[in-house]
Formats: sequence, structure tokens, C-alpha cells
Amino acid sequence: MAIGNSMAVTAAGAMVTGRFKKSDGSGQIASIAFMTALIVALTVALGAILAIIAYAVVEGHTRFDLDLIFNGPSSARRATAGYSVAIVGTLQIIAGVIFIIVPLGVGTSLYLELFADKSKWWNRLIELNIQNLAGVPSIVFGILGLALFVRFFNLGFVVAAASATIAILVLPTVILASREALKAVPSSILEGSLALGVTRWQAVWKQVLPAAGPGMLTGVILAVARAIGEAAPLLLVGAVTFVTTFPQFFEGGYSALPVLIYNYAGRAQEDFHILAAAGVILMLAILFVINSFAVWLRARYERTW
Repeated sequence: MAIGNSMAVTAAGAMVTGRFKKSDGSGQIASIAFMTALIVALTVALGAILAIIAYAVVEGHTRFDLDLIFNGPSSARRATAGYSVAIVGTLQIIAGVIFIIVPLGVGTSLYLELFADKSKWWNRLIELNIQNLAGVPSIVFGILGLALFVRFFNLGFVVAAASATIAILVLPTVILASREALKAVPSSILEGSLALGVTRWQAVWKQVLPAAGPGMLTGVILAVARAIGEAAPLLLVGAVTFVTTFPQFFEGGYSALPVLIYNYAGRAQEDFHILAAAGVILMLAILFVINSFAVWLRARYERTW
């Protein structure tokens, strides 16, 4: 009887082991297939990006000079026209965006992750709206900026309205990245601080927030990378092409690099096409400088647990 029971147990174990082996084999095949598809998709995407950059370099290399940076737009002097006004406008817009998204994004993520009561309906509504806003087309934010900032708050077609519009566009990215950064901080950091008798806000401000800072900075980098290349919302909130004077934040007309590049690319003259290609490289160079500084700052204060 004991022999029969042991044989039955052995047979059952063999069946279970066979199932696990079969499951492991199919799982390994699925994993390999997924990794292959991922590598192919990444290769295609990187190849397309490199092809675009290579085309822009070949097409616009003759305009890689100081005139490109220090001269303004001109229809009469196409060979020496540049992007100076658009560069200043873009930097002002990005500065305004950073000024808005850092306190709002970090504050919202801190509230939702560490202070909000998840059982309350308004907190669930806030989280649902943030997730939905991340997938809304940029042109919709342009319409919102036109109605809210330009018309309702009567800011007019100025840099401040553009910064507020782009800030709303990229704010969900900052909030989601900041929440993930807060989740990555070990809970023992907060619990240990509370055990020493400090208030919850003091523990968050002095311990949790500095530890999550590098991860939050990643969200800001992603947001700036998207904001600097947006053209559709800016067209709706007053970004024009041929502005001859440097913009002010709350008054006067302004331009931006993606808007001016789009305008140059749509013109019939070959000189403007060359200028548009050179402008693409210029915009990528500015983005590279901004992101490099942010990456250096993140690496300087990054911690490992």
C-alpha cells in the first residue's frame, strides 16, 4: 500500500514537473519573441530618427554659421536670415514652463502619493484626469490655452500664455514620473523619520523629497524635451513667424523655433528649405544642452538603495 502511494506521488510529481517544464519552455519562447519585437521596433525608430538628422545635416550644413544664431528672420535676406528672435522666445517659453511644472507637478505627486485619502472620490477623479490628460492631442491643449489664458484671463498673445499652455500639456508627464520616483524611495525612510517624532510634512520635506529628487528631475527632462518641439499649441496662442524684436514675457509678439522652422519648410524658395534644415539641428543642439545639464544635475544627487 505504501509502495502504491509512493508511486502515485512520484507520478503526480512527474506530471507537475512536466507541466512546469512545458510552461517554462513556452514562457521562454514568448520572452524571446517579445525581446526580438522590442529590438526590431527600437532599431526602426532609431534608424528613422538618425535618417532625419542626417538629412537635416546634409541639407542645412551650409547655414551652420553665426548668422543662424544672431540674425533674425528675413524674407529679403534669405541667405543670412536666422533664428535669434525664435531662440529667445523658445528659451523664455521653456523657462516659464519649468517655473510652472516643477512646483505643480511635484506638489501634486506628493499630495496624491503621500497625503491623499485614496478612498475619497475627488482624489480618484484627480488621478483619472491626470492619466487621461497624458493621452490628449496637443492641439486640444492649444484650444484650451486660447480659451483660458488668452481670452478668459486676457493675457493676450504673449509668451506667458504660451508657457502656461505648454505647461498644462506636459504636466501629466511630470506628475507620473514624480509619483514613480516617490514609490522608489524605501518606506523605511519615511517610517524611520516619523518614529523619531517629526511631523509627516517634515519627514517628507527633509528626507523623502531629496531622495526622490533625481527621479523627479527625469520627469522634468522628458517634459522639456516634449515642450521644446511643440508647434501646434503655439500657433493657436499667438506664436508668429516674422517677429523682428525680442519678445517680452507679458507683452509683445513672440516666435518659437518649431513655429519658424515649420514656416520656413513650407515656403517655395530653396534657401528657406536649407534654413529650416539648419534650424532643426539648432533646436536639437539647444535641447541637448538643456538635457545634458539636467542629466548632470540628476546624476550628481542620485542615490542608490
